[in-house]
Amino acid sequence: MASVYENLIRPLLFRVDPEHAHELAVDAMAVLARVTPLCRLLEWKNQLPQASVRPIEAFGLRFPNAVGLAAGFDKNARAWPAAAAMGFGHVEVGTVTALAQPGNDRPRVFRFPAEKAVINRMGFNNEGSEAIAARMKKQPGRGRRRIPVGVNLGKSKVADIERATADYLASFQRLADFADYLVLNVSSPNTPNLRQLQDESRLRELLGAITAANRERGASRVPVLLKIAPDLTWPQIDAVLQVIAEFGLDGIIATNTTLARPGPFADVNQAGGLSGRPLRRRSTEIVNYIARTTRGRLPIIGVGGIEDAAGAAEKLDAGATLVQVYTGLIYRGPFFPAELARALVDRHRK
Repeated sequence: MASVYENLIRPLLFRVDPEHAHELAVDAMAVLARVTPLCRLLEWKNQLPQASVRPIEAFGLRFPNAVGLAAGFDKNARAWPAAAAMGFGHVEVGTVTALAQPGNDRPRVFRFPAEKAVINRMGFNNEGSEAIAARMKKQPGRGRRRIPVGVNLGKSKVADIERATADYLASFQRLADFADYLVLNVSSPNTPNLRQLQDESRLRELLGAITAANRERGASRVPVLLKIAPDLTWPQIDAVLQVIAEFGLDGIIATNTTLARPGPFADVNQAGGLSGRPLRRRSTEIVNYIARTTRGRLPIIGVGGIEDAAGAAEKLDAGATLVQVYTGLIYRGPFFPAELARALVDRHRK
């Protein structure tokens, strides 16, 4: 089925502006989400048989398979109820900011088919945490979903770095009731000064405030993960891991897009984060470093350059518990997650 997409559908989509193609894909998935009988039929076809596959357990949640949809696709929580029908084992909506914002000026997404890569500088365009919380309140809640749903939180552009913690807290308070897990995104390269939140002192302030608010929820506490950049040095990652351990975060996502321009991208004059195949090796190195440093005690979601089963298996072998895809979905199509999840299970049985 992937060949149908790659040979027939993708050439048509790639004639369309990349962001418009993305919007069409989200619209199609949102339509599918409203047709519950069709979703259940596709889920029966695409999900792995529960009787023969042991669910993956991480940060107190159960995942039917290792493959998730990364943040950035369903920014406004419109389409996620159809993710299980496509074969995903979890889905992450957002990135969501406290305030609604349009993001950066268009054009802001650029494909590089020869390298199976994308550069984006979207800038956290979304409807804001209040509107997204209102939408999620009407959708299936925790305990009634087919797969876990994470919500990725970022900083509003207008909030200066000194007010970043309050900005994240506002989104946390609005969305914690609707998320199976929450992610603090401090690593997007497309919001000014955001990556400064990875500095040890600022990260300690942010995590201290979020974890305190989470403790106050008592039995309704939600798992909290941190998403980091691939451009950190090893000492910087050590500092991040120390703060994560200090505040008892539930996991880490490695990694976001990169500002590096390796190989054929050295002369590409487009600002933004690079994702896809060029990120694969670096993200895997970071996954492996985190796994070794924490001796496997910190659950890791591995992201970056996964375009086939070998790429996903590489992340899992490096120490990831789960993986996520997004750019791979652009190049491999809607049948990719189910095929990838099945290939990973078949590989494990060999």
